[in-house]
Amino acid sequence: MPLKVQSTVSALCLFGVLTLLLCPSGQCDCRIFPSIAHGSHQDMSSFLSFTTVVHYECDEGYVLVGEPQITCRNSQWSSPAPQCKALCLKPEIENGKLSVDKNQYVESENVTIRCNSGYVVVSSQNITCSENKTWYPEVSKCEWEVHNGCEQVLTGSQLLQCLPNPEDVKMALEVYKLSLEIKQLKQE
Repeated sequence: MPLKVQSTVSALCLFGVLTLLLCPSGQCDCRIFPSIAHGSHQDMSSFLSFTTVVHYECDEGYVLVGEPQITCRNSQWSSPAPQCKALCLKPEIENGKLSVDKNQYVESENVTIRCNSGYVVVSSQNITCSENKTWYPEVSKCEWEVHNGCEQVLTGSQLLQCLPNPEDVKMALEVYKLSLEIKQLKQE
């Protein structure tokens, strides 16, 4: 046998013997990688290594939670496979805001809708980022709260409680003033 072939065969035999010494029952198997939903994995192991190294990445729209790289030696993984969690975009809340202000939220993250002064949440105040990248329950709205007695405004002082912004108050006061002038003209 040529020297090059003989040294290759010797190396392979030595590799086989070492494998049997480290794993005598033949049960050591790190070739089955833990799979993850919404992501992929890549074997990063070197050829003659007794340690399997797997690197994980998530699909677009998902974020990796856990170790991005795990190793296996003697059929034991260094840690569980990571997870790819969905990302939810920040919902727009007109006349309100969220308890936690970020651009993106991770699956199963809860936030509370807080309305501006004078506004109330129409449906559920608490929402959760779900695995399909949407909010559950559906994002609520903040609507102007109509106080008792505001259905028919009789005096200008009540306008501040009944109208949502200063421009509306100003306009209502002008209309009220005009109605008083008309009433006065009718009495004359």
